[in-house]
Amino acid sequence: MESRSRTRRYGGWWWLVHPVLLLLLAAPASADPRAPLIWAFGDSLTAGYGLPPAQGFPAQLQAELRRQGVPATVRNGGVAGDTAAQGRARLRWGLRGLKARPDLVIVELGANDMLRGLPVAQAEANLDRILTELRARNIPVLLAGMRAAPNMGGDYARAFEGMYPALAKKHRVALYPFFLDGVAGRRALFQADGLHPDPRGVAIIVRRIVSAVRRALK
Repeated sequence: MESRSRTRRYGGWWWLVHPVLLLLLAAPASADPRAPLIWAFGDSLTAGYGLPPAQGFPAQLQAELRRQGVPATVRNGGVAGDTAAQGRARLRWGLRGLKARPDLVIVELGANDMLRGLPVAQAEANLDRILTELRARNIPVLLAGMRAAPNMGGDYARAFEGMYPALAKKHRVALYPFFLDGVAGRRALFQADGLHPDPRGVAIIVRRIVSAVRRALK
């Protein structure tokens, strides 16, 4: 009786309000509003060597992700000149410095090992330890591969370039085969040193890798 009297009291408004109330009651709890945190962990290519911070890889990747509707924050974890061993040595304190668990780590290391002619097995072992640490912390990874310079010889190149897919398969992480895809071999897209992309080159890298980053975030 009370429910019928209330229905009469509010008249037609009940039929407008009632479905809305049902929708509100049935709505799932809102998702975590925290923006995804991405850590670009690598060498001079992620550090943005020779470029203003706003034109480096982390800043350009963050801007492109946000343009595509992904409100991510990309933190710079690149140190110019780092080998895989040096990256491994600073991994733990670098993660502590973030003060939050990253939703994705882009691992871009190995180029300096190759340029110095260091043994591939050494670079692979250090990358393996990095990926093992990140997996132990349950942190998703996008592993960015690199190609060997032509003067390194065929045997070295095959071993070096093959370690990235092998590690990605072993650790079951996403692989972006070649970080400099679309830029390598195009001299006009590099700075005067011929090693580091200029802002236009970084923009191409970002456009090529952003889909892989978005997939890895999921």
